[in-house]
Amino acid sequence: MMTGLSGVAPGNSPLSLSLDGVALVENWRWLARKSGGAACGAAVKADGYGLGAEGVVRRLSAAGCRDFFVATWAEAAALAGHTGGARLAVLHGVRDADMALARSMAAVPVLNSPEQVQRWKSSGGGECDVMVDTGMNRLGLTPEEATSGLLDGLAIGTLMSHLASADEDSAQNGEQLRAFRAVADRVPAARRSLANSAAICLGADYGFDLTRPGLALYGGIPRAEAAGWIRPVVTPQAEILQVRNVPAGACVGYNATWQAQRDTRVAIINLGYADGYLRAFSDRGSAMLGDWSIPVIGRVSMDLVALALPDGCAAGEGDRVNIAYDLAECARLTGLSPYELLTGLGQRYARIWQD
Repeated sequence: MMTGLSGVAPGNSPLSLSLDGVALVENWRWLARKSGGAACGAAVKADGYGLGAEGVVRRLSAAGCRDFFVATWAEAAALAGHTGGARLAVLHGVRDADMALARSMAAVPVLNSPEQVQRWKSSGGGECDVMVDTGMNRLGLTPEEATSGLLDGLAIGTLMSHLASADEDSAQNGEQLRAFRAVADRVPAARRSLANSAAICLGADYGFDLTRPGLALYGGIPRAEAAGWIRPVVTPQAEILQVRNVPAGACVGYNATWQAQRDTRVAIINLGYADGYLRAFSDRGSAMLGDWSIPVIGRVSMDLVALALPDGCAAGEGDRVNIAYDLAECARLTGLSPYELLTGLGQRYARIWQD
């Protein structure tokens, strides 16, 4: 067992994330195979989608991943010395406030606007990536800006764009593909990149030279084609703080939303919405203790969750339960996206890798 923590000692924390390093690597390898002839990178922004970026990068770089993507220069700095020589790109580009750090690091910016292009050129240029907006209307140069001569003189490592609806069978996917090809034919770059996790599943046309999966690395199913192949990576675990007897007719939790229909043993666990286990799980979530499935009852509060123990379940103070956290099922139950379910996991968990 290898351990990677976010400042929390595993022996002292009543909360932990059990992280399956083997599943993480196998997910990346499946995505790499699906990428065809394209290299397969990894998006590790938002602290590795909540799992701990350093632990993710260490395992994927050892498996052969040579391209990582973060959102900000602070995220890049946190990974300095941990990439195993792999390339690190910063998706949000460079602000004025970023320039000193950007020039002191080996990471490259992804330039998103004419202002960022001019800022990079004025500071001396050097290798960079460029984002082109092909229809998402988020970050990126317009196709007209990208082909206007603005980029002349830049050493563009990767020319990229991002699909808005790759998780759906949308006509927009083909429209963006055609728009990206048109720009890529006119802008010299060492590599081209369009596909995220979902777009990898759309087929070889979307692969180009480099794919950039995120969600599927961490156990999310981006499209039906990935079901049965992508393995879950994260299981939250919480300690029982108290077991109490709740008589028939008594209520549990804020606003008395759950009432015991019979005498019930109730376990209170050290978990809540401050840890990313949001109120959407109230009366919907569940946990496992051995073979027992234990429902969440009442409102999820900031630091505590109540579980109704089945008859015969001998749970007690100090026992740890596994929180049911299949991303697709939890998204269905709560209306939260798999991205929210992952990136909302807080810093009170000890992150413990199982390899």
